[in-house]
Amino acid sequence: MWEYEHGVETTAAPEAVWALWADVEGWGTWNADIGKIELRGAFAAGAEITMTPAGQDPVELLVAEAVEGEMFVDEARFDGLALRTTHRIDRLAPDRSRVVYRMEITGEGAGEAGPHIGPAITADWPDTMAALARTALVRTALARTARG
Repeated sequence: MWEYEHGVETTAAPEAVWALWADVEGWGTWNADIGKIELRGAFAAGAEITMTPAGQDPVELLVAEAVEGEMFVDEARFDGLALRTTHRIDRLAPDRSRVVYRMEITGEGAGEAGPHIGPAITADWPDTMAALARTALVRTALARTARG
């Protein structure tokens, strides 16, 4: 098995982070690596996502788990490997959260393949997650302003 985890702390409302995740077709607004993306089904367990990274072939993802406002897990399978990414929001305080992405690569040959493909897949996570947190923070500020 190969695993990697990255997290960012934010004062953005967890609801704003969740709203960005649930808007799959909008992921490209904060994830610069996405060239095209399509969601089939409601954003919940069982939904299917076709994500095409910029300049690459499409990747088929299955939303394996989803707990609204808290976390979701997507899975990709190829060449006997399972790539499972957990996206979660950990509430640290009333006005502070930690957004965490965790990838686990399992299956036959994961010990050899994981160290080669895992870092390539997760290399942009720090930038992507920082952009997610910034976008969620803007949405949080707009929502607070609207409430007056």
